[in-house]
Amino acid sequence: MKFLHTSDWHLGRSFHRVNLLAAQSAFVDHLVEAVREHEVDAVLVAGDVYDRAVPPLPAVDLFDRALHRLADLGVPTVMISGNHDSARRLGVGAGLIGRAGIHLRTDPAGCADPVVLADVHGDVALYGLPYLEPALVKDEFAAPKVSHEAVLGAAMDRIRADLAGRAPGTRSVVLAHAFVTGGQASDSERDIAVGGVEAVPASVFDGVDYAALGHLHGCQTINERVRYSGSPLAYSFSEADHRKTMWLVELGAAGEITAERIDTPVPRPLARLRGRLEELLDDPALADHEDSWVEATLTDAVRPQDPMARLAGRFPHTLSLAFEPEGRAEDGPASYARRLKGRSDQEIAEDFVAHVRGGGADEAERAVLRGAFDEVRVLTAREDHGREGAR
Repeated sequence: MKFLHTSDWHLGRSFHRVNLLAAQSAFVDHLVEAVREHEVDAVLVAGDVYDRAVPPLPAVDLFDRALHRLADLGVPTVMISGNHDSARRLGVGAGLIGRAGIHLRTDPAGCADPVVLADVHGDVALYGLPYLEPALVKDEFAAPKVSHEAVLGAAMDRIRADLAGRAPGTRSVVLAHAFVTGGQASDSERDIAVGGVEAVPASVFDGVDYAALGHLHGCQTINERVRYSGSPLAYSFSEADHRKTMWLVELGAAGEITAERIDTPVPRPLARLRGRLEELLDDPALADHEDSWVEATLTDAVRPQDPMARLAGRFPHTLSLAFEPEGRAEDGPASYARRLKGRSDQEIAEDFVAHVRGGGADEAERAVLRGAFDEVRVLTAREDHGREGAR
């Protein structure tokens, strides 16, 4: 049985204020064509369909058209909600849409209710495990504590129990949206840390034949049976070196896995350039980047006149400009922003404590900070959930 594994469409997202709707539409075209060309048996979409809980109307329209086109193919699609999605909004009409072969799995309580497909070798159970916010689903799964590992492990126990009750030889696939240990993050994923910890071990998926993961934007293989498809488009310059793809996965008679990557359309390549302004403007080796989206970091000792306009003369698609003068002490807004890049809220708060007090936070104080950040995130999730219920 062949699956096309994709995730993290982030419909409605822009790239440094560049509207990506046309590029996202081109990806949907490519997806539909790949399903036809490779005679795929099912499409797996592992969360973050939208970029935010209340997506813009053009993104909703694109999603609607994508669903109609997938349904017209007669190929089942299993889709879960991610941490960027509103699970309740994405899941509206799931029962009705399921009759058309589009199976939306957004309710954690239904994680052990699979979509069952069959081939000449028997049944394949596809379980959709939406993003699990630990504080909101701990009671549902009777998890021993509020953590990603605890709730995901409890949900997987339900799935394994359901699988054990099925016919011998039933193969299994799980879609999940999580940060698995060993995965490489980029700058464009939203932090999902709880108590300072966000990663779960790959062993949580033991017992299933394939785990189709979403959340991390780089395509990567955690192990043969646990893979991220990555996002189909780049959403930050930290993804400049990514090869954007989908996984074409074939599940054999005994659960063996073969997988190959299918490239997705690139609307425009990314380039991260660094150097003095005159060097960037004159270097013939940079000619290949003249049509790229460019992030430029200038290292001139003195800030040049009109740097963005001059850069745009050679690189008309320059979107980001930063200054990091060579030899200058590590202070000022630019270097401060660089120090913050890639750091969690918890780490930034601890750095602030150390800065204003002259000494770092102790373990008790770090626990207070972790609790505060966790509470804010959970309160935000609950408020979103409440607002949806009131509509």
